[in-house]
Amino acid sequence: MKKLIYMDNAATTPVKSEVLEEMLPYFSEMYGNPSSIYSLGSHSKVAVEEAREKIGKAIGANPKEIFFTAGGSEADNWALKGIAYRNRDKGNHIITTKIEHHGVLHTCEYLEKQGFEVTYLDVDEYGIIDLNQLKKSITDETILISIMFANNEIGTIQPIKEIGEIAKEKNIYFHTDAVQAIGHINIDVEELNIDLLSMAAHKFYGPKGIGALYIRRGVKIDPLISGGAQERNRRAGTENVPGIVGMGKAIELAYENLDENNRKLIKLRDSLIKKIFDNIDHVKLNGHPTKRLPGNVNLSFEFIEGESLLLSLDMEGIAASSGSACTSGTLDPSHVLLAIGLPHEIAHGSLRLSLGDFNTEDEVDFVVEKLVEIVARLRAMSPLYERVKEEK
Repeated sequence: MKKLIYMDNAATTPVKSEVLEEMLPYFSEMYGNPSSIYSLGSHSKVAVEEAREKIGKAIGANPKEIFFTAGGSEADNWALKGIAYRNRDKGNHIITTKIEHHGVLHTCEYLEKQGFEVTYLDVDEYGIIDLNQLKKSITDETILISIMFANNEIGTIQPIKEIGEIAKEKNIYFHTDAVQAIGHINIDVEELNIDLLSMAAHKFYGPKGIGALYIRRGVKIDPLISGGAQERNRRAGTENVPGIVGMGKAIELAYENLDENNRKLIKLRDSLIKKIFDNIDHVKLNGHPTKRLPGNVNLSFEFIEGESLLLSLDMEGIAASSGSACTSGTLDPSHVLLAIGLPHEIAHGSLRLSLGDFNTEDEVDFVVEKLVEIVARLRAMSPLYERVKEEK
């Protein structure tokens, strides 16, 4: 069996050993329900609150403003639906972008069917919104602006501070899907004027199935799930104690040496990009060249199909993606790549390599070597590429 080279960390990350070690007791001897009043349950309650404190500290929030969910998509749904329904008497207009994760886009589409109006902002060739268009889109009916912190496909980071200032000035709630950013970028919700923020543990070396929504104190929002008094009556359901404990440990580890880790990751990312461009022609980097996530590399290779590229890499033991993990099983071109202006035929040849803490320079060299071979083989079967070669 070939050694696995994992370069799909934007889809999910492995659980770090320190995180797993902290979680294990809560599957066995520390199995109490946090809602129970006896000591076994109290131990679980304490563990949940300690994790809440770690998460709050990581983003500059009060622990009481952190509410646990089953993941990022639930947090997105809660933020949009909860704000929309609770504040419908004030307005029915929501502003978002064309490149959001489907957790936001599909929720907006659902709300449109419920009578809400949604404005989908354009982005430029790098995936960044126009702040002037945002300002012009605001009406007396606008109750929420929801714009992702960093894009899951192309890695572009939005001007979150400026967006937060606009929202605050207009007295509009500001939600950001920070699933890709948390654990990888320093975030202070107070400094950035963020009212609601979604996160998911499995994007920063924590377990799957656990996430959180930051809700600023004073924000008026309806619950998404009813049926119990957990999470201070805002999110019913017995708490996923092992997952919560793991999430707390994972975010603590992520921010302990964030700057140093990011320097290493950016160096590795830039090395990968340079070596690919040095060895392969007709390739385009998607997303902003510098305002991007430290580990994100999204490329379009002309004259080939992304699916064939992915399958060929997999045969070499390399795990990558053509875009969002939630849509990589489809043959449709990425809505993100189309939104930044790529034609369908170029968007179809996209590849996302997302690096993480465990990748090495040797792995980068191996991936580049195999990419050169695979791209050459696939292009040899392309009549269009052969025609372009003849015209040179």
